[in-house]
Amino acid sequence: MRIPVALLLLAPLALGLAAHGQNSNQTQAPATQPQSTQSRPASQPRAPGAGSDIGRGSGDIGKGAADGAGKAADGVGKGAGDLVTLHPVGAAENVGKGAGEGGKDVGVGAVKGTGKIGKGTGTLIAKPFHHSKRNEDPDTPSPSGETPH
Repeated sequence: MRIPVALLLLAPLALGLAAHGQNSNQTQAPATQPQSTQSRPASQPRAPGAGSDIGRGSGDIGKGAADGAGKAADGVGKGAGDLVTLHPVGAAENVGKGAGEGGKDVGVGAVKGTGKIGKGTGTLIAKPFHHSKRNEDPDTPSPSGETPH
């Protein structure tokens, strides 16, 4: 059973247009939503959220791996050039130096990224426990007249 090539090419296009059509209504703001004119005071900058910490940590891990791979490739390239020009000692030196610098960059990126991911995950886990009820004293009666248990 063979599927025509045209069907394989047109099916993702049709599905993509259908999905785009379903999401187009969400771009308009509803009229019933009140607009807030209050803004956060300039003296209190907003702290980054847990998601941004996790995202930055993942970025640091990727950056460290990329930098490490670049340094290792640079060392191997220089080592290959030295080997071709019959300088085996220089070749071994450049390959070793590239591997060492690459390993350092991978390690630093992994540690920094893991730290940021841990911070973001800890923030997410601790969030339900750090938000207590505001302005509620156990000695004051509730507005409905009931006593708290």
